[in-house]
Amino acid sequence: MNQCQNRAYCGTLRESDSGKAVTVYGWVARARDLGGLIFVDVRDRTGIVQCVFDQTDDQKLFDQASALRSEYTVEITGTVRPRASVNDKIPTGRIEILASGLRVFSKAETPPFEISDDVSVNDTLRLKYRYLDLRRPSLQHCLALRHQIMQLTRSYFSENGFLEIETPILTKSTPEGARDYLVPSRVHPGEFYALPQSPQQYKQLLMLAGFDRYMQIARCFRDEDLRYDRQPEFTQIDLEMSFVDVDDIIAVQEGFLKRLMKEIKSVDIETPIARMTYHEAMARYGSDKPDLRFGYELCDLSGLAKDCGFSVFEKAVEAGGLVAGINIDGGAKMSRKEIDALGEYVKTYRAKGLAWLKVAENGEHSSSFAKFVSEEKLRAIMDKAGVKPGDLLLCVADADVELAQNALGNLRCEVARRMGVIPENVWKFLWIVDFPLFEYGEDDDGKRRLYAKHHPFTAPRDEDLPLFETNPIAMRAKAYDIVLNGTELGGGSVRIHRADVQSAMFRALGISDEEIGLRFGHMINAFKYGAPPHGGIAYGLDRIVMHMAGTDSIRDVIAFPKVQNASELMMDSPSTVDERQLRDLSIKVDLPPKNKE
Repeated sequence: MNQCQNRAYCGTLRESDSGKAVTVYGWVARARDLGGLIFVDVRDRTGIVQCVFDQTDDQKLFDQASALRSEYTVEITGTVRPRASVNDKIPTGRIEILASGLRVFSKAETPPFEISDDVSVNDTLRLKYRYLDLRRPSLQHCLALRHQIMQLTRSYFSENGFLEIETPILTKSTPEGARDYLVPSRVHPGEFYALPQSPQQYKQLLMLAGFDRYMQIARCFRDEDLRYDRQPEFTQIDLEMSFVDVDDIIAVQEGFLKRLMKEIKSVDIETPIARMTYHEAMARYGSDKPDLRFGYELCDLSGLAKDCGFSVFEKAVEAGGLVAGINIDGGAKMSRKEIDALGEYVKTYRAKGLAWLKVAENGEHSSSFAKFVSEEKLRAIMDKAGVKPGDLLLCVADADVELAQNALGNLRCEVARRMGVIPENVWKFLWIVDFPLFEYGEDDDGKRRLYAKHHPFTAPRDEDLPLFETNPIAMRAKAYDIVLNGTELGGGSVRIHRADVQSAMFRALGISDEEIGLRFGHMINAFKYGAPPHGGIAYGLDRIVMHMAGTDSIRDVIAFPKVQNASELMMDSPSTVDERQLRDLSIKVDLPPKNKE
């Protein structure tokens, strides 16, 4: 189709275009017949423009326009002119196109929902008809913004000497953490590729190959349970650098974040960005990704609670646990029902319950544990937590320190939402550093063992190396996360580049020499031939776009997202395949028939 030289995008026309002959292409958003005039709103990815068909100008054209319905795809030619009835709600609201030509490319059935941002539509229906959902202006804006951020990313890192290098999608399964998606091989019967959870090993090998600055916008895959900000396939901004330490990597990333915020949000952020250790973040905010836009910091009350008379508190302290609280400024106005609901909320984070203390404006106090605790001790607790008239103190006690911190960390965010104290258009960046190198977890047999907090290639702090043999759980990693408003945007680390340190890491994780050879032999062999000090970071592109777009759902910034059970509703995948395909792959499926009830 030969497109006219005077083609214009619908949302780009302004008063300065008055008098111009233009042609627009798009979908009919709405058509209104007002007797001798027909007004047709045409929509494309840039916006909407009003087109006018005047019966007195061309009866045949007017009759053709009278047949237009929503979602017909059309070409309309005409002349831009000032609009008699101004609509300042849209950018094109001061002009219209007086139509002189119309071509209908295709008609449309009535869509299952109105193509509008103002209409509430069930998510399942939206995703089943995602190609219609994507016509909505808000989603088109999100995907256009995603493109803009990707272009900015490529530009910034190219200017800073990074080479964009693609790594394989079909790779080797080296399970450590989330489950792999496996792909059967036809030419190697009984063997499988894995889809990459990240390009981690490849980008480290590129450092060994001499490409000292690598960048990739990489597709990654993890077979894990989904949350609002997780998808089974996602996109990383993946980076690696050689001959660097933590400060060098962070300096380059802060330049990227500064440009990102300036060009996308017109916001100047201060650099260097503040840093906080993992342990400080957990102690003050109950989270390794704290939201700094509001207060409600945790207050450790264990010292006062150990002999307070309230057995719940005392037992937690005796077991080496934690008693801590958050003081809610003005929270005394909460009803008992609201406080009880918060008690149920913390139970979802495995806390056993919530203790509370409320101080009325007149200074009188009531509490769920007051009858067990002396007035003197209550006053000491209130003083320690900074409780004043009108406030509410919420406390969690548990023998597991991290469990108590995590419950309170989530509680502070939930209370802040309910109290309406989270400010809009405030951007609080923070680096979390000095993560633990290891954490305890249970293996498939239920046995407690060490796991890597990040991954087994993360370097420990130099001064902690002797602890491999004596106290590995106390070791700190050269790892760092960048956090924005309570969301982890990205994380990375300096990598192990010494073969002896890497071997010590594998031993601490209980990985046998045989397993090391099978799973990581390619890495170990490569490290024998001169490995530079190196490190990097990976950002979640989807999360970045979600924040920049101001949407609450990661699905809004992905063209064709999956739902909670990892299925894709529009194409109805995953799906069964025919027997011939399975035979070619040497696979036999032996499953009980599905219950159709």
